[in-house]
Amino acid sequence: MTKNTIAFQGRPGAYSDLACRAARPGWITLPCKTFAEAIDAVHQGRAEQAMLACENSLAGRVPDIHTLLPNAGLSIIGEHFQRVEHCLLAVPGTKIEDIKRVHTHSVAMGQIMGLLHDYNLTPVVEFDTAGAAEMVAAWNNPEEAAVASELAGTLNGLTILKHNVEDARHNTTRFYIVSETAARPAADGINIMTTLIFNVRNIPGALYKVLGGFATNNINMTRLESYMSPGDFAATRFLMDVEGHPESPSLSKAIAELEFFSRESNILGVYAQSPFRREITDITSGTTRTTTTAQDS
Repeated sequence: MTKNTIAFQGRPGAYSDLACRAARPGWITLPCKTFAEAIDAVHQGRAEQAMLACENSLAGRVPDIHTLLPNAGLSIIGEHFQRVEHCLLAVPGTKIEDIKRVHTHSVAMGQIMGLLHDYNLTPVVEFDTAGAAEMVAAWNNPEEAAVASELAGTLNGLTILKHNVEDARHNTTRFYIVSETAARPAADGINIMTTLIFNVRNIPGALYKVLGGFATNNINMTRLESYMSPGDFAATRFLMDVEGHPESPSLSKAIAELEFFSRESNILGVYAQSPFRREITDITSGTTRTTTTAQDS
């Protein structure tokens, strides 16, 4: 196994690359074309861990992850929240009035409508934000610009003409950090997350009874997503994130009830919460605390 190497989906300088560098300072980051390739890199020993985007505060869930993770043979050992801060990038010497076209990923394009309107720029959708930065650098044309991370600009020798060109300042992506070896915190620890996946039995009220078990045991559910099981219109699979350790009395009771009303269930990971969660809790409760996402497990 290649120690201190973490794989991600995207080109060098992508927000996933930035997340890897923040969560694992000093590690080598390994770019991969797809999420499946990032998972394979861990199995093949080319990386010790992988950083997999799972949801975004604006775009919602990230496709493919909910289908890849259950069969990946990897354990979730941590989470990381990465703030998405878009920069307008161009070749050195370019002025904003020189630019005619902006290149970026389709999701990022939808997040910079104000920039496009204010400067009357033509949007050109590309496969990746960092890839767009690479292309703009290769073209060396002041009429072409990219919207990507500051890291992508630095790696490609581009000038940042404007920081934070995104319309929404709260744009944040959450990632699962996965590994072949599980690293469960102690059962009596605090600030623990558990991620699990399950298929409810095809009987009336099965999901209601499953969720009731978490409510009656005072378990906070932070994420619940449903999607169809492949080839079966009668079965729905659910991906769930909850607060707590599965060996704690309350969560163990809730999981026991889930298993009773499910055809199949599996715990994908037990891991420490990101400090970002506690920062958000402090903000909503009116208290103040300074944390950094670089401390994520």
